[in-house]
Amino acid sequence: MANLKDIKKRIGSLKNTSQITKAMKMVSAAKLRRAQVSIVAARPYAEKMQALLASLSEGAESLNHPLLEVRASKKVAVILFTSDRGLCGGFNANLIKKAEAFSAESCTGKDRTMLFYGKKGRDHFNRRNAEIAGFYQASVDKSGYALAKEISDDIIAAYTAGDYDEVYLVSGHFKSAMTQIPTVEKLLPVVPEEGKESPETVDVIYEPDPEAILEGLIPKYISSQIYKAILETAASEHGARMSAMDSASKNASEMIGNLTVQYNRARQAAITTELMDIINGAQAV
Repeated sequence: MANLKDIKKRIGSLKNTSQITKAMKMVSAAKLRRAQVSIVAARPYAEKMQALLASLSEGAESLNHPLLEVRASKKVAVILFTSDRGLCGGFNANLIKKAEAFSAESCTGKDRTMLFYGKKGRDHFNRRNAEIAGFYQASVDKSGYALAKEISDDIIAAYTAGDYDEVYLVSGHFKSAMTQIPTVEKLLPVVPEEGKESPETVDVIYEPDPEAILEGLIPKYISSQIYKAILETAASEHGARMSAMDSASKNASEMIGNLTVQYNRARQAAITTELMDIINGAQAV
């Protein structure tokens, strides 16, 4: 009978857990829809900024700007974007592995500096006694583009001062709720993409001149790339958590079914044993 009580208690515990995972899945699905809307709006802006930079570089013989200057790569900064919370499958672990693999592959023999957006990445490297040069976290008071602008200003100041020779972003790229791809993108120095001409970027006359436009354009380009990384990572997090909670809910339902069968069999065996005892007792009388 004690065994029956244990099984029944475990079934009740699993049902409670299943309710939590289903609720978390619904919350993540709602947040994912909002994040997807933001990404759809932000991606064209970031892509247009890249196209405009490419057009400027093609329209001028030589562009001089500190953020376009390519230096000998001795000091590398890596900004790792992760979530603040867990329960999202291997999302954070995959991003951390990507950052570690990139560091081992491209930062060997160089002075590497780590900056973090999100607690999970910071906590991982903090446990390994890595030096943390910067930490950023979304809050009610500061989120979205305002935070991206803050990160951008800090990075531009450090790069201009010569603290870094290269800056890379390690973030999630959202493909679907089931697929999130860890990516590494070079942020600084800014290298305009070539070979992407369009009718809109041919024979454009810039006023007052490309250099003056670059002065205001490049900081906006950098903040837009960081903002896109924040949005992509947020959508990837919600997608990964929704998938993880869906899988957890299915596993809980399967375990509840198996335990229910086990409970019914044990209960049937107990009833059969009691009936046999009664029958044997009656026969003895």
